[in-house]
Amino acid sequence: MSKAFTKETDDADDAPDTEIASLPTKKNYITPKGFSRMRDELHELLHKVRPDLTQVIAWAASNGDRSENADYIYGKRRLREIDRRIRFLSKRLEIAEVIDPAKVVADKIQFGATVTFQNEAEVKKTISIVGIDEIDPAHGKISWISPLAKALLNQEAGDSVSFRSPKGEDELEILSVKYQEIP
Repeated sequence: MSKAFTKETDDADDAPDTEIASLPTKKNYITPKGFSRMRDELHELLHKVRPDLTQVIAWAASNGDRSENADYIYGKRRLREIDRRIRFLSKRLEIAEVIDPAKVVADKIQFGATVTFQNEAEVKKTISIVGIDEIDPAHGKISWISPLAKALLNQEAGDSVSFRSPKGEDELEILSVKYQEIP
């Protein structure tokens, strides 16, 4: 069979955006810093990375036989990945609802709260409830749709909540609730 009738792309590259399909689509709560980071990444992809890559692909295409041209083949694959990321970021920013935790005045735990709690073993932990696109568990940033955040939402300092973790049922005592800028 001639190479002219074969498909250049992999089936995995043509898959729908599964990242987007698994995320809530009505509201994308996000902090100002998270919004800024996503907007900056989109700008970088659109105005630097993608144009540079298209130049490389055009150069590779001008070299002739594309079927064995690694620069062309991998460049096209990378371009599809970048385009997929651009679509993802565009859709997430389109539905973004920016909430500045430093401007929230509340006693109850809501999006943007920084919460200090302790478990039954009296181990204290501080977490910040942030948007889906800005989670960083290593730095105490958890998503507002995570099981822990859902257990804490609408609670106040002094309240106790039951939380089912992978390790089992845990009783948490909320020590403090603050609304401040989240780094």
